[in-house]
Amino acid sequence: MSSKHQEGKYRYGMVIDLDKCTGCGTCMAACATENNVSVRSDESDKERSIAWMQIFKITNGKPFPETEVSYFPRPCMHCHENGRGHQYSPCVSVCPPTATKLDLNNGIVSQIYTRCIGCRYCQAACPYKARYFNWWDAYFPKGKGLDRYLSPEVSPRMRGVVEKCSFCHHRLMRAKTAAYAEGRRELEESEYITACTEACPAQAITFGDLKNPEHKVSQLIKSPKAFRLLERLKTEPKVYYLSSKNWVRKLADNYLPGEFKPL
Repeated sequence: MSSKHQEGKYRYGMVIDLDKCTGCGTCMAACATENNVSVRSDESDKERSIAWMQIFKITNGKPFPETEVSYFPRPCMHCHENGRGHQYSPCVSVCPPTATKLDLNNGIVSQIYTRCIGCRYCQAACPYKARYFNWWDAYFPKGKGLDRYLSPEVSPRMRGVVEKCSFCHHRLMRAKTAAYAEGRRELEESEYITACTEACPAQAITFGDLKNPEHKVSQLIKSPKAFRLLERLKTEPKVYYLSSKNWVRKLADNYLPGEFKPL
């Protein structure tokens, strides 16, 4: 069956404007708080720390005064294709216990923690390094008050499983419940947005339905400044970026010499 026949009604995605991003890290803090991301007492080992939303700093590689800097937020890309004609992202196609799943109705790649056996195949398959292995049990000591900021809508993960950004899926469920109570089946654009989108002080992040022409994200992705990471892999990520700087698009798109075409 072709992918066109398998696609659902919705396709939620995100657009991040790198020209607006200041690298403040508010999106990282909001994501961690919203989704009960555990924080260790010693965060010095960055290879084992967990942050569903990461911010990277890139430069044009030129010496001062021609140096330019850009900050690069990177959540899970929620891929749609793996380049082999299958309607699955790379992580979904390699998971032995089917602990990760692409919801064809909304395009969100979920992680089912109770199924995860910790083999980390998905972590190896993800070209964006957006998955994290949980090396320890959740750390929320009551004596330090960390337990008081836990969200009751998201379960803390146990040791030995892989976790990642879920586009704040619990917010989608909450918005649907409220809409059903009002006798509605359709959600307004502002009813379901991610925590990072809501918290960004520079309003650099926009979230919505990529298939709805009335949503802002579906209009932004048509901009000549829009691009996605590693598009040559044909993973069809649902996270788009905007930048007016040619060198940013060149680095982020991972073009080979001679392939890049500036605006």
